[in-house]
Amino acid sequence: MACPMRSVTDDSAQDGDHLGNEAGMLYGEYLMLDKLLSAQRMLSAESSKPVHDEHLFIITHQAYELWFKQIIFEVDSVRSLLDVEGLDESHTMEILKRLNRVVLILKLLVDQVMILETMTPLDFMDFRHYLRPASGFQSLQFRLLENKLGLKQALRVKYNQNYQTVFGDDPEAMESLHKSEEEPALLALIERWLERTPGLITHGFDFWGKFQAAVNKMIKESIEEAMREPNETVRRHRLQDAENRREIYRSIFDPAVHDALRSRGERRLSHRALQGAIMITFYRDEPRFSQPHQLLTLLMDMDSLITKWRYNHVIMVQRMIGSQQLGTGGSSGYQYLRSTLSDRYKVFLDLFNLSTFLLPRSLIPPLDDGIKKDLKLTWGDHIKENGHNVEENGDTQKNGENQNNGETLKNGEIQKNGETHLNGLEAFTDLTLKETS
Repeated sequence: MACPMRSVTDDSAQDGDHLGNEAGMLYGEYLMLDKLLSAQRMLSAESSKPVHDEHLFIITHQAYELWFKQIIFEVDSVRSLLDVEGLDESHTMEILKRLNRVVLILKLLVDQVMILETMTPLDFMDFRHYLRPASGFQSLQFRLLENKLGLKQALRVKYNQNYQTVFGDDPEAMESLHKSEEEPALLALIERWLERTPGLITHGFDFWGKFQAAVNKMIKESIEEAMREPNETVRRHRLQDAENRREIYRSIFDPAVHDALRSRGERRLSHRALQGAIMITFYRDEPRFSQPHQLLTLLMDMDSLITKWRYNHVIMVQRMIGSQQLGTGGSSGYQYLRSTLSDRYKVFLDLFNLSTFLLPRSLIPPLDDGIKKDLKLTWGDHIKENGHNVEENGDTQKNGENQNNGETLKNGEIQKNGETHLNGLEAFTDLTLKETS
């Protein structure tokens, strides 16, 4: 019996057999290294004037494309797990694991730009003319990735919208692009998942109603405090700040305002999905919302890192060719790349802006026993909430009117015990500076 404490310097540590291809494929065969390592064709060398840094340029961009392929592979798998009627929560950890992998790959890609920056502008100029008309704009995989994440065609800058001129001669590429636009993107699947967030139903916990009441209270107290300010300039500033905040919150409490912002491309999620995202953010410390909050964070990390990658690329291009030269593919070069850094290219923009609508922890409505019990159910299982039967739209129906805990919702007003009350939005909108005058 071998001694487990035997010294690692013992010669027996070098014992063993060398298995050959009789046992199966070898390392190089499995990875097809003969093809991979022979795919670096230096055009400068073919012209008998080899430029040393062209090899680095090729290797770096081939590495990018390999990682793009892996990211697409992971994103496609996550989309498959999400593209179901009711998400099996046993898959949540797998989704988090795969998205975290994407985040780590993107971090690697951001840092990889620094390796390319070891090449000087003069070094690049020695072989740049060989690249025309090749351009990173022609990366099919990056365009597919943007589509699969959920970047809308209408939000792209004008130069970035035309597929036909770049891929029109490649039927397979065009088919892949059209398919990536027609299939549910990750954004659409996340939106559908957020719309099923437990606790949004009005006759259950009614998070949205409680949230509006908390905001009303906060703004009212701010106005009252401002009115007690003896200095007129300070008082006017504080009153204006309260009014500004009221308008900001109105943009999420009024579905019409939200939909208008969405139609202009300033918001991405449906009104219901935005409610779910805000609720998850508020209650992220609750065990039930911990993993959903991690998921939203990973989506923002992906968006952030893609933006950082674009930015690093823009800075590198400016260092290499300046801000006036045209790109090798025909674009305006630096100016075009800089235009892709705006919020229009953030797929999960709404998640970044959630902090606009946060409340101090002391004002966050506490979860009651009913909702805590309901949170033990499967995500999106609205068969019952707080003991109430629920229809698909989240409300019980009777004679064409919504029934909410003995209340009747009709024509935007709540009728209770024969009295008419403003609904949450109207009560919020009715809060004006006149209350303290």
